[in-house]
Amino acid sequence: MSKYIFRRVVSSLLTLLVVITLTFFMMRAIPGGPFTDEKAIPSFVLEKMNEHYGLNDPLYIQYFRYLWNVLKLDLGASYRYEGMTVNELIAGSFPVSFTIGAIALVLSLLAGIPAGIISALRRGKWQDRLAMIFATLGVTVPGFVVAAAFVYIFAWRLGVVTVGFWEGISTAWLPAVTLALYPAAFISRLVRSGMLEILQQDYIRTAYAKGLSERAVIYIHALKNAIIPVITYLAPLTAGILTGSFVVEQVFGVPGLGTFFVTSITNRDYTTIMGVTIFYSALLVAFNLTADIFLVVIDPRIKLR
Repeated sequence: MSKYIFRRVVSSLLTLLVVITLTFFMMRAIPGGPFTDEKAIPSFVLEKMNEHYGLNDPLYIQYFRYLWNVLKLDLGASYRYEGMTVNELIAGSFPVSFTIGAIALVLSLLAGIPAGIISALRRGKWQDRLAMIFATLGVTVPGFVVAAAFVYIFAWRLGVVTVGFWEGISTAWLPAVTLALYPAAFISRLVRSGMLEILQQDYIRTAYAKGLSERAVIYIHALKNAIIPVITYLAPLTAGILTGSFVVEQVFGVPGLGTFFVTSITNRDYTTIMGVTIFYSALLVAFNLTADIFLVVIDPRIKLR
């Protein structure tokens, strides 16, 4: 197990290095710079600004300097938010995205897993058809359409919620429900297909033949194996949902990490784009590593080699 974890950690670090390298050079390949859209800025001032931030140095020097700063967990200063570093921007905006994402993750699991189980146990009946209708809608309808519809219905027409500012959990529920719809629908489909396959296995028939109750067979024997695809899916889902959906945060006016990322792209804020990308990639790699280790623990059929 220790050798397996070591190999996975090394491969994860190499993946992060590739992400940093590709993002850095793609950012520099975009025409223009972070200060090119400033209006009526004198050329000598622009030159001084580029010199101050080291943008006049050769590209390879900028790259290795940035890589060294990343190793020191220093993501640099923002080009557009005066007096703030990227670390401070992430530290200030990530808790907002984390709050919404944590609620959405819990809601998606609480809704998706039971819906998939009921759909599999009542295959072909009205419960199955109803669950699959909602699952299909949740998977196919884009998030920005759902977000806009929720804003129109609950904020404008009914006036039961307010959008455009952040007041903690009280303003987190509507964007959280919006974020939870797609993963809940996808999880329910995964659980349903897994349960339908598991319920046909011989050991399930043996469990019923021994006189075990349906609850014991489902939750002790069947669900443990049917949940494995969900655990695999939870790794990228958790990383993405905790860092915030770019579109959903923009629609609801939530000052989360996704909003800062979209704004930084518009402003060509190199360091913020790089910092948020690295932060998201690190979370994704960490959750994938955790999921791989957890799968080995719960499923002895998975061989480490």
